[in-house]
Amino acid sequence: MGRITETVKVLLIANILFFVGSQFLGDYAIKMLALWFPENENFGIWQVVTHMFMHGDISHIFFNMFALYMFGSVLEQAVGQQRFLFLYFSSGLAAAGLQILFTYLEFNPAYQALLDAGIQPSQIYESLDRAVQTNSYQFFQGVSQETVMQLTDAYVTPMVGASGAIFGVLAAFAVVYPNLPLYIMFIPIPIKAKYLIGGYFLINVYSAVTGATLLGPSNTAYWAHIGGAVIGFITMYYWKKNQFNRWN
Repeated sequence: MGRITETVKVLLIANILFFVGSQFLGDYAIKMLALWFPENENFGIWQVVTHMFMHGDISHIFFNMFALYMFGSVLEQAVGQQRFLFLYFSSGLAAAGLQILFTYLEFNPAYQALLDAGIQPSQIYESLDRAVQTNSYQFFQGVSQETVMQLTDAYVTPMVGASGAIFGVLAAFAVVYPNLPLYIMFIPIPIKAKYLIGGYFLINVYSAVTGATLLGPSNTAYWAHIGGAVIGFITMYYWKKNQFNRWN
């Protein structure tokens, strides 16, 4: 393992400072800096960036920062600081965009089902805003509980974490060093980067499509992981194919 590059060091410090600060600010930090569903009154455009520095708990930030520490500096040394920053943040933004898209695909059919049942839009949003405050569901006659829960979960669940950006870094690393042997805990044999990272990506695709939770908590934003990885892979593949020079 080589030295930590300055960019990765700054990202690590920033994430840790955000995490510590959010412990003191509590719900206010989540309200202002997490990425809310755009229909939610808490949504702010700045959150597409700030959510990348927010984390849910100590294990969440630990594993993200550990991955950044392990792979980020090596990748930055290969592509240069500005390319690394471009890849990191473009992956994070793509992750947010794809997650929001699929959240809309959950929200809109459920919302339409309530309208078809005769529920007024004002009633729907009053119940949703109440759910943000009380963390509970308000069910309506003529609408299944599953539909209401789908609508409410899409509306009230904010997105936090650098995972989308980290997946972009992982995917780019696999493009640059596909055959580099990597070791993971409890497996005593090395696995090439392209297989280990590729397999991890496929697990996330499976979880996103089926809803099955194979790794991580049940509220993991799998589509965000996929969005970040796809952009990281495409960007790095293009640079490598075109024989990129260090962009300092």
